[in-house]
Amino acid sequence: MNMSYFNPRIVNLIGIPRLEHVQFWIGFPFLIMCLVALLGNIILLIVIPAERSLHQPMYIFLAVLAATDIGLCAAIAPKMFAIFWFQSFSMAFDACLAQLFFIHALQGMESGILLAMAFDRYVAICDPLRHTSILTPSILGRLMAAVATRAVVLVGLLPILIKRLHVFHSVHIAHSYCEHMAVVKLAAEDVRVNKICGLFVGFSILGFDMICILISYSLIFQAVFRLQQKEARLKAFNTCTAHIFVFLEFYLLAFFSFFSHRFGHVAPPTHILLSTIYLLLPPALNPVVYGVKNVVIRKRVAQMFLLNCGSQQ
Repeated sequence: MNMSYFNPRIVNLIGIPRLEHVQFWIGFPFLIMCLVALLGNIILLIVIPAERSLHQPMYIFLAVLAATDIGLCAAIAPKMFAIFWFQSFSMAFDACLAQLFFIHALQGMESGILLAMAFDRYVAICDPLRHTSILTPSILGRLMAAVATRAVVLVGLLPILIKRLHVFHSVHIAHSYCEHMAVVKLAAEDVRVNKICGLFVGFSILGFDMICILISYSLIFQAVFRLQQKEARLKAFNTCTAHIFVFLEFYLLAFFSFFSHRFGHVAPPTHILLSTIYLLLPPALNPVVYGVKNVVIRKRVAQMFLLNCGSQQ
């Protein structure tokens, strides 16, 4: 007997299907990721404004990235841990759409910030004499406003289009958070517009940004290989390694999650685990990667902990 739900007020997030019996234990590695992400990004937000030598475009972008990563953890973690540890599966439908919006909008912002950081590296290496005149504070502000506006406007289409759907064949979402396609698949109506819009938003943000970053780095590598001195080439590459690592782990996980949900035949537990890791791993890795690479950040963090230890003694 087929059941239909008309304008449901409540949905149920079941977490990770087929792994419900071990969800309690799966929550602990995710908790460690969240704690590392929160601690690392909060430290960056303390260190970068306090250290005048870090008041440069690259580190301003990094501070904005840190704030975005904290927001992403805050959007996904509370409900996910409530599911894993307290069997709190139900969620208001409108709250689910709000979570969907914030998660995907923050992902879009993170992608835009990575593009801005790639542009900063391109200008710094290919046109260093004009770096400060091109990336002025007003330009940085406009770039960040454009990144945020693009994500909010495009991702805002997704919950609006879902709200036009009224009949659903289920209210049980096989996921640990409200993901766009996971919610769309519940509908018992024609969802072609939703699927097309999801693809459009994904390619307009992730696809466009990835292509632009690849172009930026191809131009950077051409400029670096033209340098005569080996030391100069190594120094130029060294300024990019952290960003390249973050770029690869973000987009590889992003496109795996994006395509496997639409076209792949990946087992649901594997897909949901990897898509959750995709959301939580970059926020945890970003402060570690950038912090380890930067001497000033390392020293400032060491000073903070030494001062805390000294005051306790």
